[in-house]
Amino acid sequence: MSKDTQKETTLRQLYTELHKFGNNGDYDKAIKTANRILGIAANEEKALQCKVICLIQTSKFDEAIKYIEKNNMKDLVFEKAYCQYRNNQPELALKTIEAANFGSALPANVKELKAQIYYRLERFEECFDLYKDIIKNTTDDYDDERQTNWSAVAAQLVIEGSKKDVPEFEESTYELTYNRACALAGKQDFAEAERRLKQSEKMCREFLEEDGATEEDIANEIAIIKVQLAYCLQMQGRSKEASSIYIETLKNKPSDAALVAVASNNSVVINKEQNIIDSKKKMRAAMSDACEHKLTRRQKKHIAFNNALLSLFANQGDCQALATKLAAAYPDLEFQCVLMRAAQYAKDKKYKDGLDVLDKYVKGKAGKDEALAAKFAMVQLHLVSGNKKGAIDILQSLGEAKYRPGVVSALVSLFLGIDDKQKASEILKEAVDWYKKNKQNAGDLSEMWRQAATFHLRGGEAETAAKSLEELLKSNPSDVKILAQLVVAYAKFNPTKAQEVSKKLPALETMTTTAEIDALEATNWTMIAKAVKRTASKGTESPSSGDSQKPKVKKSKKKRKPRLPKFYDPSVKPDPERWLPKYERTGYRKKRDRRVKEVIKGSQGTASGQADQFDMSKNYNQNKSPATPLVQESAPGPRQQQRKNMHKKKKGRH
Repeated sequence: MSKDTQKETTLRQLYTELHKFGNNGDYDKAIKTANRILGIAANEEKALQCKVICLIQTSKFDEAIKYIEKNNMKDLVFEKAYCQYRNNQPELALKTIEAANFGSALPANVKELKAQIYYRLERFEECFDLYKDIIKNTTDDYDDERQTNWSAVAAQLVIEGSKKDVPEFEESTYELTYNRACALAGKQDFAEAERRLKQSEKMCREFLEEDGATEEDIANEIAIIKVQLAYCLQMQGRSKEASSIYIETLKNKPSDAALVAVASNNSVVINKEQNIIDSKKKMRAAMSDACEHKLTRRQKKHIAFNNALLSLFANQGDCQALATKLAAAYPDLEFQCVLMRAAQYAKDKKYKDGLDVLDKYVKGKAGKDEALAAKFAMVQLHLVSGNKKGAIDILQSLGEAKYRPGVVSALVSLFLGIDDKQKASEILKEAVDWYKKNKQNAGDLSEMWRQAATFHLRGGEAETAAKSLEELLKSNPSDVKILAQLVVAYAKFNPTKAQEVSKKLPALETMTTTAEIDALEATNWTMIAKAVKRTASKGTESPSSGDSQKPKVKKSKKKRKPRLPKFYDPSVKPDPERWLPKYERTGYRKKRDRRVKEVIKGSQGTASGQADQFDMSKNYNQNKSPATPLVQESAPGPRQQQRKNMHKKKKGRH
C-alpha cells in the first residue's frame, strides 16, 4: 500500500472519531483528534474549524482567538467575534464584524450576534431595529427566543425614556410577561407591574413543574422575578415586604451575579443610615468584579452613588475620594457629589472647606437650578456654623429668586434673629412691590400677603400693611377677616377710607343668630363659673310629665349636732391658747438636755448688767455686719441629724 493511500485511510478514521466525539459532546478528546489530523495534514481546513469550535465549546475563548489569528482564518469572522463577545470585549467584536466583507446582507447568525453586541453596548435603538428585521425575515424553531429578546430591548427603551414607538407584545410566556412588567415599572406604573410580575411568577412555576424541574431550579429561575417584584413594592413605599424578599433571595445564593448586586444595593437603600455593618457587607457584594460586565451603566452608576453615600453615613474617611471619583466617571452626578463632599465637611466641622467646594461649583459649570440649590446648601452651612450674617448675604444675592415666599420668610426670620426689624420690614416691602410689577410670575401668595400685613400692623406701618391686605383681598374678596383688618389699617392713616370700607362689612344680625345673642345677654359675667353653669343647667331642665303643676317644696337641711370633747364642762371657760402648739404656750417649760453644755455668761456673784458687758458673743454679733452668702446651704435632713447624735455601737453588741 502506498504512503498516500495509507495517509488517506488514517485521516478517514480520525475524521470518523472526530465526528463521534463531537456528537457525544466529548470536546476535549475531539481537540486531541483534531491535533492528530493536523499533525498528519497541517492544511486540513475542516480539522482547523473543528478545533476552533471545540475550543469555543470548552470556553477556551482566548485560545480560540489566538488560533484563528495564527492560522489567518479569515472565514471564521463569526467565531472570532463570538469569542470576543464572550470575553467581555463587545467593542472589539463589533469592529471584527464591521471589518468583514459580507456585502449588502449579513448572514443570519452574524446578524443575531450583532444584535446581542448592540444590547451589551446599550445601543438599544439599533438593537431594537435589528431584531425587528431578524424576526421579519427569519422563521425557525427559535422564534420565541427572538421575540423574548425583542421585548427585553423594548422594555429597556421604555426604562431609558426613549421616544421610539414600542409595540405591545403578546404575553404568551412568563418571559414576555416579565418584560412587559419591566416596561410598566419604567413608566412608573408600579401597581400594574406588580400584578404582571405575580402572574409571571405563577406561569414560570407551572411551566417548570410540568417540565420536571426541581424546586431548587424553580427557585433559581423565579429569583429574578421576585427581585423585580420587590423593587416595585419598594417604590410603592412597602419597604418591609421588599426587604423580606431581598433577604430571602440572597439567602438562597442565586448564581446570577447581577441579581445579587441589584438585591444587595436595594437592601442598602432600605437600610439608609441604619445597620451600617450589614450595608457594608451587601455593598461589597454589589460591587464585586463578577458584576462588572453583567450590569448596565445605569445600574453601575446607582450602585457607585449609593456606595459613596454609605461612606458618608458611616463617617468613613474615603467619602471625599469616592465622591470625586464618582463625579469624574459620571458627570451627570457632579452636583450630587459636590453636595456629598460639603456634607462630609460639615460633619467634620470644616465649614469653610465645605463652603469653598460649593462656591467653586457655583462659579464653575453649574447650571441655573444647580447653582441655586448649591447656594441654599451654603446658607445651611452658614446657619450650622452660627453665621447668620453670611446666610443673609447669600440669600440676598439670589437675584429675583430672593422674592420667593420661602426665601422672603427666611430673610425676615434671620433679620429678626439679629434684631434688625427695619431690614425685615424693607424685605417685605420689596417683595410686595416686586410681585405687584411681576404678576405673571406670582402663584398662590395669600399666605405671604397675610404674614406681611400682620408684621407691618404690629410694627405700626399701617400704609404698608394696607397694601398687602389689598392684594390679599383681590384673591379672597369674601374673606370678612381680611376686610376687618383692612378697616383697622385704614383707620390709622385714612379714616374716611376706613369708613367707606367698613360699609362692606356684613351686618351683625347676619353674622350671629338670635339664640347666640340671647345667650350672651342672659349670661351674668359677674357670676363665678360654677354659678353660671348651675344657672344654665336650671334653665335647660325639661319639665317632668304629670307633676308640672305641683309647687316645688324647699327641702330643709338637717342641722348637724356639734361634737364636743370628752369631759367637757360648759361652766368652765375654754383655754384661749388651746389651738397653739405646746412649746408656744405660756406655761410650757423646756426640758433641759444634759448632753448640751450651757454657756456660762459672766462669773458667779456678778451683777446682771455686768454679765452682758462681759458676754463677748453678744458684742461680736452686734459689731459684725450682715453679709449675704453666694450659695445658701440647706439644713441637714432628719436622717442626717439623727446620725450626728447617735453613739457608736460597741463591738460585740447587736
